[in-house]
Amino acid sequence: MKKLRKILLVICMLLIVFAGYVELVNWNSKGMTYRQKLLKAVYPVWMWLGRLTNRNAVQLSNPGAQPKQSFYSLKAELNDGRVLDFETLKGKKVLIVNTASDCGYTTQYSQLQKLYESRGGKLEIIGFPANDFKNQEKGTDSEIAEFCRRNFGVNFPIAKKTSVRPSTHQHPVFQWLTDAALNGWNSQAPTWNFTKYLVSEQGLLTHCFGPSVSPLGRAVLQHIE
Repeated sequence: MKKLRKILLVICMLLIVFAGYVELVNWNSKGMTYRQKLLKAVYPVWMWLGRLTNRNAVQLSNPGAQPKQSFYSLKAELNDGRVLDFETLKGKKVLIVNTASDCGYTTQYSQLQKLYESRGGKLEIIGFPANDFKNQEKGTDSEIAEFCRRNFGVNFPIAKKTSVRPSTHQHPVFQWLTDAALNGWNSQAPTWNFTKYLVSEQGLLTHCFGPSVSPLGRAVLQHIE
C-alpha cells in the first residue's frame, strides 16, 4: 500500500509539473483552449516523433516538369474578403500551406511568420485553413484570423476556410497543386494539416513537404534561400 501511495504521489507531482510547463509555454497565449495550449506545449516532442518515425515527413521535388496550367491564372479569396490574384506574385517564391487551429502542428504558424518576416518580401506565404482532418479547424474565418494574429502574430495572407483534399469541393489552388495534369508532375495531396508546397519565382511547383518538415528546417530553407 505504501509503495502504491508513493507511485501515485510521484504521478501527481509529475502532472503538476507538466501543467505548470504548459502554462509557462502559453504565458502570452490569448483565447486558446486547453487543448490548443497542450498541443503547443508538446509540439517539440510531436516533431521529434515525426522525424523518428518518418511520419508525415514526405519531401518531393520537381524532376524538371513544366506546368500545364499557369500558376498565375489562379486566385484565392482571403478571409478579409479581398481577392488575391496570383498574377501579382510573379517574381516571388510562394509557400502554400493548409492549416488548422487544433492540430499538433499548429505551432508552425509562428515558424511560418518568422520565415515570412525574414525574407523581406521575396517570399509570399499563404495559409489555407481547412477542416479536412479530424475536425481540427472548426472556427469561422474571423475566429481563425483572430486566433492567428493574437497567438502567433500572423500577418501573411490567410485564405477563407476551404477544403484542400481531392473532392468536388477542393479549392482550385489545391486542385492545381495536387493534379499532375495541371502542375506538370505532382499528385501528392495533403496528408495532414500543414503540408507545404513551394512554388518558384517563375510559377513552377518545385517541392512538396510533409507536416513533420519544419518551415524553418534546412530541408525547406535550402530551397528558399
